Amino acid sequence: MLKLLFLILGLAALVGMIFHIGLEPILHTLSQLGPWAVTVILLPMILVYALEALGWQLTLGAHARLVGFPKLFGIRMAGESVNVTTPTAYVGGEPLKAYLLKQYGVPMVDGLASVVTAKTTMTLAQVLFILLGLALAFWIIGDAERYGLAMVVSLGVLVFGVGLFVLLQRYGIGMGILGILRACGVKLTFLESRESQLRELDRTIRTFYSHHRGRFFVALGTFFAAWLAETLEVYAILFFLNVGVDVWAAISIAALTVFIKGGTFFIPGSLGAQEGGYTLLLMSFGYSEVTGLTFALIRRVREILWIVIGLGCLMVLRGKNLSSSSEPTSFR
Repeated sequence: MLKLLFLILGLAALVGMIFHIGLEPILHTLSQLGPWAVTVILLPMILVYALEALGWQLTLGAHARLVGFPKLFGIRMAGESVNVTTPTAYVGGEPLKAYLLKQYGVPMVDGLASVVTAKTTMTLAQVLFILLGLALAFWIIGDAERYGLAMVVSLGVLVFGVGLFVLLQRYGIGMGILGILRACGVKLTFLESRESQLRELDRTIRTFYSHHRGRFFVALGTFFAAWLAETLEVYAILFFLNVGVDVWAAISIAALTVFIKGGTFFIPGSLGAQEGGYTLLLMSFGYSEVTGLTFALIRRVREILWIVIGLGCLMVLRGKNLSSSSEPTSFR
C-alpha cells in the first residue's frame, strides 16, 4: 500500500512539473532531436551494460566459460529489468540471475556468490563515482555550503559501504542474515534447512575476495568505467539539445544523477522524484527548467526501452529454461 502511495505521489509530481513548465516548450525542445541524435543518445548505454556484464563475468571465474559473454549479457539485462520494475530496492533481480545461470551448468551457490560479489563491487565503484561527481560539482559551481554538506554525507555513505564490505567478508551474508533472523526470534524453514548451503555461499564469497584480489580490483575498475561511461549519454543529450556542455560538467551530472536515483529507490521506478531531482540538478548547473525536465524525460524513455529489451531477454531465457529442464530449482 505504501509503495502504491509513493507511486501515485510520484506520478502526480511528474504531471505537476509538466504542467508547471508547459508541454509546448518541452515538445519544442524534443523536436530538435532527429533520428541520428536519438541513435547516438541510445548507443552509450550499450557500452555501459556491456562493461557491467564484463565486471560480473570477472566474478564468475571458471564458470564464465560455461555461460559465454552474450548469454551473460542477456541474463544481466533480464535481472536488471526485474530490479527496476519491482519495489525491492534494486535487488529483486539478483536471485533471478543466479537461477538463470543454473541452466548453463553454474551451481546455484556459485551463481549467487558471483551475483553478491558483483553487486558489492559495483556498489563500491558507484560510491567512488558519486564522490568524483560531487568533487567536480564543488569545483564547477563553487557553492561551498551546499556541496560541502553533500561531500560529508557522501563520505559517510562511503564509510558505511566500506564497513559493510568488510563485515560481508568477515561474517558472510548467508549466515549473517540467518543469525539476524534467529536473534529476532524469526525462524524460516526454507533458510534453516539450507544452513550448510548458506555456509558454502559465504565461504565462496570470502574465497573470491581473499584469494582473487587481482580479479576483484579489475572488476572494480571495470564497474567504475561502466559508471563513467554514463557520461557519454549525458554529454550526447545536452549536445543535441544545443545548450552547451563540457566534459567535466557531464561527468559531474552523470554521477549526481546516479546519487539521485539511488536515493529515491523506495519509490517504484523513482517516478516523479527522479525527474524532479534531475531538473533541479541541471538548474544548479545553469540550465533552464525546460532543459532539465526534457533531459529527465529522455532518460526515462531510454530506461523504458531497455526494460522492454530486458523483459524480452527474460522471456527467451525462461522459455529455454522450461524447455530444457522440468526439475524443480534447488539451492545447490
